[in-house]
This record gives sequence, C-alpha cells and structure tokens, in this order.
Amino acid sequence: MSAGEILANVLADFFKKESKKAPVTVLAIPRGGVVIGDAIASKFSQSEFDTLIPRKLGAPNNPELAIGAVMQDRTAYYNERLIQTLHVSKEYLDSEIDQQVQEILRRISLYRNAFKPYNIAGRSVVVVDDGIATGATVMVVVKWIKKYNPESVLIAVPVAPEDTVAKLSTEGTPVQVITTPSSFGSVGQFYEDFHQVTDEEVKEIARKWGLLE
Repeated sequence: MSAGEILANVLADFFKKESKKAPVTVLAIPRGGVVIGDAIASKFSQSEFDTLIPRKLGAPNNPELAIGAVMQDRTAYYNERLIQTLHVSKEYLDSEIDQQVQEILRRISLYRNAFKPYNIAGRSVVVVDDGIATGATVMVVVKWIKKYNPESVLIAVPVAPEDTVAKLSTEGTPVQVITTPSSFGSVGQFYEDFHQVTDEEVKEIARKWGLLE
C-alpha cells in the first residue's frame, strides 16, 4: 500500500466529519506531495484537488538550510532565530525572495493554469506533502491559505519529526501524520521507494483534475 493510500485511510474520519461542515479542498505540494494528494482526493470524491508551490529561503552559503519560505505573492515565513544567529541582511533576504518567487512562477507555469483561481474561501483545506523536515514550507503555506478565509486548515503528511509536529501544533495548525520518528535525518529514509517524481507525472495528475489543458 502506498503512503498516499495509508494517509487517505487515516484521514477517513476527518473527511466524513469535515465534509458535513464545509466542502474540502486538497492542496498538494509538488512534486512528491502531488502523488500523495491525488491518492487522498481520489478516495474522497466530494473533495477538490489543486497544487500550490512554496519555496524555502536558503541561508547564505548554505542553500539547503531553510531560514524561511515564500509563496508566489511574496507571502513569507521567517525563522527569526536563525536569521539573527546567522546575521542575515535584509538585502540578502530580498534577493533570495526575488530568486525563489521567479522559480515558483516557473513551476506554476508547468503544473497548473496560472489564471485559475484557488477555491479556498469557506472550505476545509488539507495541505499535503510527502513529508515535513523543518516545517518552513508548510508554515508559509498555512499563512498564505489563511489570507483566503478557509473554514479550517489541516496539514497531512506521511512522516514528520516529533519536534516539528509539536511546533506546528503549538502555532495552531493541526497535523495528521502517520509516523513521527524521534530520530529524523530526511524524509526519504522513511520510504521503501522514494523515487524522484517527474514533472510529467505531476502534469498528468494536474490534467486529470483539470488544472492543465
């Protein structure tokens, strides 16, 4: 059974309860999250499916270290502690945001019709990814979604470290997760098959849901 199918089963009660209050939109983060989100939305026929693309903001000289994350409209989440510790300048942040927004716009052009509006207002929104590490990208996603007045927001992932789940929950965003290992290296280590999802796989799912021609 795939991670998406397992997570869909875990979410069954949520969908049953939530769909009585408000329609549900599944928002998946490419690339791996799209495969998992597709499995979830396909199981619950009353839900809608869409993609959204956050990008992490990399630290100076260490792009893999997330000092925050950003969305296409420049909505940003910052790890203030890291930014202060590393003495990151405003000029660097502005430049990094510019770069990442350009990459987001490039990816949006691949994965969905950029002019298609998001259907979020008044809906229960489930944010899906293939896993969470630091939580920066899901933090900015939740911040962005809340601008559109959803009924509620839930993060759903197969795997995330205990401390990240606790941090997200403390900040008021519930997380549904299959496993929360205390020893966490990377998302991929908890999958039997963590192959690189291709752009074509994402496009195929996007076409299935009417996000692309």
